[in-house]
Amino acid sequence: MSRSGLKKSAGRAALAFALLASAGSVADAGTLRIGHTTWVGYGPMYLARDLGYFKDAGLEVDLQVIEDSSLYMAAAAAGKLDGSMSTIDEIMKYRSDDFCFKAVYTLDDSYGGDGILVQNDVSKIQDLKGVQVAMNEGSTSQFWFAYYLKQNGMTPEDVVVANMSADDAAAAFMAGSIPAAVTWEPNLTLAKNSGKGKVLVDSTAVPGVIVDVVELSCKVIQEQPDDVKALVAGLNKANEYIKTNKEKAYEIMAKGVGGYLTDPKDFAASAAGVRFYDEKMNKDYMGTVEKPGPLGDLVKLGGEIWTGLGHEMKMQIDYGTIVDTSFVNP
Repeated sequence: MSRSGLKKSAGRAALAFALLASAGSVADAGTLRIGHTTWVGYGPMYLARDLGYFKDAGLEVDLQVIEDSSLYMAAAAAGKLDGSMSTIDEIMKYRSDDFCFKAVYTLDDSYGGDGILVQNDVSKIQDLKGVQVAMNEGSTSQFWFAYYLKQNGMTPEDVVVANMSADDAAAAFMAGSIPAAVTWEPNLTLAKNSGKGKVLVDSTAVPGVIVDVVELSCKVIQEQPDDVKALVAGLNKANEYIKTNKEKAYEIMAKGVGGYLTDPKDFAASAAGVRFYDEKMNKDYMGTVEKPGPLGDLVKLGGEIWTGLGHEMKMQIDYGTIVDTSFVNP
């Protein structure tokens, strides 16, 4: 997912942005430059690249690791990137009349990779009323937590939010300085194994809420449709490869994604908490602009939750504003 702050290095992010800023305008036809954080769900993009699926279709994909979503979105807005890989809820906050981009493919959703750490005596979400909960404000973690509260008749005002990164939240929880935390893997497993708490609920209970997509600028979509088609076709082939060659696929994706996922065993462990979306899942999940799939409900929900959390959208967003389904459902 677009994990702002995940294994984040401010110096590395700033350097990456500086390099992008001097790199000139977006690439010509035949090349797509895409920014992203380090996340297991982005593995299929590297798999398609390294197996030659993009190149076979005449497409070069330049993947830029920038461990801060605000930086790669700024680079895209400035025309230094053609798009990014990020959660749909997160990119909604950047869409405006002046910054036009749309999601063209669904990569994965969190299926156990995110959760809430609590003390052993907590048995239900209602037990957290009035309790301090650590999470990264403005991030996907807060979005998912707010959604889960809503599903259980609660609001964010029912808890006391301590703003910190997901990694810091988990560390504070295990140190005993915070009674609850919203975080993700591998922090959930580390906390459970420490014997200092438990996972109250994870994203298997509410699948399809934390969803990663590939978004591209409207200019690219309009002027380079063949490149977008090649991108989607390559990703579809990569997801089929995963099904029949999982061990080899994880090895290739681990090497490509790198960072804390460089070891194939670590990649496989993280991959257990996500669902990669293949061609059929994309067709069903995205639907069409005229008849949206479940992603349409998530877009609507995103606007409601972020607005309720005080993050006003820069423009009125409907499904066709933020999603282009024509490449998965031509």
